Amino acid sequence: MAVVDIAGFIADLKDHAAEHGFHVHDERHFVETYSMRQAFEVDLHPEAACGGPLDLHLSLDLEPRTLMAFEDEVMSIPDDADPSDDLVIQLMFTWALPPLDQGPDLLVLATELAGIGGPDLPIEVSAVDSFAAVTDAPQRSLGVTARLEMPLAALFRGDNSTSMCDALDCSRQISEYLLDRAPAWLGEA
Repeated sequence: MAVVDIAGFIADLKDHAAEHGFHVHDERHFVETYSMRQAFEVDLHPEAACGGPLDLHLSLDLEPRTLMAFEDEVMSIPDDADPSDDLVIQLMFTWALPPLDQGPDLLVLATELAGIGGPDLPIEVSAVDSFAAVTDAPQRSLGVTARLEMPLAALFRGDNSTSMCDALDCSRQISEYLLDRAPAWLGEA
């Protein structure tokens, strides 16, 4: 039996996201049979954006060696001692919009989103221009991602709710920011 219930954490995360105004659409759990690497994915969006155009994808990729190293540490320390915060997992937040007709200024967008995410939820902004044919205008796809590092010790102790509340609040604000500007970027306004 694992010392950290990752599947339970994901179930709690979905409930927690619903409490913060998100609508959960789908959930997936993959296990690689050779290495036992696991991936958990949750698709959600703000309740106000049920018809689109914004989606938020949460993913957690769990390396089995990290989990085993943490279990070894827990088994080697006395019962009254806490494990170290050295071993972490990363929860990835990825926002997706359809291809944009009039993409934003990426530097301005990255700066404004960095102000929302702050140091606890660092935001990365990227864009890819694709051309269906050489004579066609480019279609810009916007990539917005954030990584939240969570110590396995916090999951073990069950004291991760504060960091998750802050991360979900920030992701909600980022989602609303993107939703407010999406019509102009999509050429609808």
